[in-house]
Amino acid sequence: MVDVFHSPRGRRGLFRRARPRKPEDEAIVSELYRTYHRPLLAFAARLTGGDLQWAEDVVQETMIRAWRSAAELEPGASSLMPWLATVARRIVIDETRRRDARPREAGALPLDHTPEPDRTDDLLRQVVVSEALKSLSRAHREILDETILRDRSANEAAAVLGIPLGTVKSRVYYALRALRAALEERGVTT
Repeated sequence: MVDVFHSPRGRRGLFRRARPRKPEDEAIVSELYRTYHRPLLAFAARLTGGDLQWAEDVVQETMIRAWRSAAELEPGASSLMPWLATVARRIVIDETRRRDARPREAGALPLDHTPEPDRTDDLLRQVVVSEALKSLSRAHREILDETILRDRSANEAAAVLGIPLGTVKSRVYYALRALRAALEERGVTT
């Protein structure tokens, strides 16, 4: 069989030749957890930017991988922390790459609770006002168009329409009264 892992200096690392798992592997992993849980959690918390839930998940996955490799771990190694830290770092890197590869999720809000304003009432108001304006005389529509919709003063409207200033003022008064009545007929009240 071939060695699974060699240290960078060429010495035998933390692994031995692969052998079948034995019942004592669980005892080895339990000892690993007891010995390395706290330092590995602190290391994983730094890797995850302080996200303790994610760090705990990283520690759990690292311990699972240690359990899977229990047959290959070198029991006489002085410390398994370098191997565990490497595994934890690779888990964080893989998860970060996986998250970055996916498009951002829309969020947990249901679609019917999106903060999009409902424009139905505005549309209905526009239709009702448009119908009410159509029911006015041509002279009243023209004066409201010039003064209200085009935002012209009475003097400017008189110049555009070619009528006296007093006529503009009286038409605006009577046009607004007629519009109010037309809106009331359609159920709109102020």
